[in-house]
Amino acid sequence: PLTPACVRIKSSALTSSFDVAVIGGGIVGLASARELILRHPNLTFTLLEKEKELSLHQTGHNSGVIHSGIYYTPGSLKAQLCVRGAMLTYQYCQKKGVPYKKCGKLIVAVEREEIPRLKALYQRGQVNNVQDLRLIDAKAIREKEPYCRGIMALDSPNTGIVDWQLVALTYGKDFQEAGGTVITDFEASDIKVAAESAAGSAEGLKYPIIIKSSQGKEVRCRFVLTCGGLYSDRLSEISGCSSEPRIVPFRGDYLVLKPEKNYLIRGNIYPVPNPRFPFLGFHFTPRMDGSVWLGPNAVLAFKREGYKLFDFDTQDFINAVSYRGLQKLVMKNIVYGMGEIYRGVFTSAQVKNLQKFIPELSPSDVLRGPSGVRAQALDAEGNLVDDFVFDGGKGELGSRILHVRNAPSPAASSSLAIAEMIADELEKRFQL
Repeated sequence: PLTPACVRIKSSALTSSFDVAVIGGGIVGLASARELILRHPNLTFTLLEKEKELSLHQTGHNSGVIHSGIYYTPGSLKAQLCVRGAMLTYQYCQKKGVPYKKCGKLIVAVEREEIPRLKALYQRGQVNNVQDLRLIDAKAIREKEPYCRGIMALDSPNTGIVDWQLVALTYGKDFQEAGGTVITDFEASDIKVAAESAAGSAEGLKYPIIIKSSQGKEVRCRFVLTCGGLYSDRLSEISGCSSEPRIVPFRGDYLVLKPEKNYLIRGNIYPVPNPRFPFLGFHFTPRMDGSVWLGPNAVLAFKREGYKLFDFDTQDFINAVSYRGLQKLVMKNIVYGMGEIYRGVFTSAQVKNLQKFIPELSPSDVLRGPSGVRAQALDAEGNLVDDFVFDGGKGELGSRILHVRNAPSPAASSSLAIAEMIADELEKRFQL
């Protein structure tokens, strides 16, 4: 079977001038680079990634769900891109031999007062054109998930699971096979317009943008697309564009079912979401490797790539806590936030939440699992930015850059649809 280890991406940099440079080797950057080169095979493209390998951060640390597009506000980019993206993902995986499972998902109401919200979700899914959704009763829940207890559920058979890192690396392979250049170990630390020099004037005119790495390497290009995930605000700032929305990192810790208890779960089981928090709450997620993840919680991370409890970065920490938007968010949600921290520390408190759905689950059935860090965009008023945000800037530099400022979940599920939209946008802005 295809695994991330099978998909080899070699870093190469024989030339250092390109028509378009894509910064960020996560799933959105790779999907976009792939789409662009397939549309414009006559142009030269490079993808720059700061790590030694691709897709190590949000893409390599998520729950692996192919979302169907139920939750998102009708008409929003999330709703449009997720429904189309999920369909494109299934087609792509089928064509490329990337393993996936359409194991379905139940969004389960365990209290009477959740039923109106569940019915509203069903309506929303219908408006968003999610296929084959249905509301089912307690008996039908047990037929699908014998150990799950609930009074009503929304059944989404088109939700699936996949290894998103493998999908992203396969995009990268397509990009390279189409003639794209991948350069790893290249952390973009400065983006500026070339100063004209008599000797290099032709080069300067043709490739006016210089991207400098923290080790002093340089790449020149005509246009830049940044897909920086956890660093999207910083990439915008170093190119002289807006610092808003700011990225605040939230860590999510998962629990893992002990293998002998995997029989308890067949497909994805989710709670009815709390309308005040876009984090979708604790859920049960089967994985492609046969394991089952439970969680995650959501707590402030003190480092942008801080996957461990005590990971700390002074700049990231000061950046986050001095930001007025975060201070306002904390004040509005202090009780909820303390609860998340408590559940993160005490496994039994997390399990108590999960027992509402699977009463047979006990604290001794779970182990601490992996963690992920999500790039949560926040505005100055303390509002979580919920939709995709794309922007550029002004002047010679700003007019040659498109920043993907916020690509929240379901960005992986939507990646091929996001790539189409980004390619359309670049064609329009830069007359490619």
